[in-house]
Amino acid sequence: MTENIDEHRILHLMEHWIEHNETHLRSFNEWSRKIREAGYEETALKILEAAGKMEECNQKLQQAKDSI
Repeated sequence: MTENIDEHRILHLMEHWIEHNETHLRSFNEWSRKIREAGYEETALKILEAAGKMEECNQKLQQAKDSI
């Protein structure tokens, strides 16, 4: 099965992925704060690290989008 892959479709996918990741980032940051307040400092820090990786992912996706 082949799909039509064109500039519009690629841009749409990257915009969707970036937006989806932003939703997760907000959740990670919110829950990290709650988890820290509950006394789980190390767990909260690991979640923030994951959020940082998600931000890096979005930067790469934006770079890919900009390259089109």
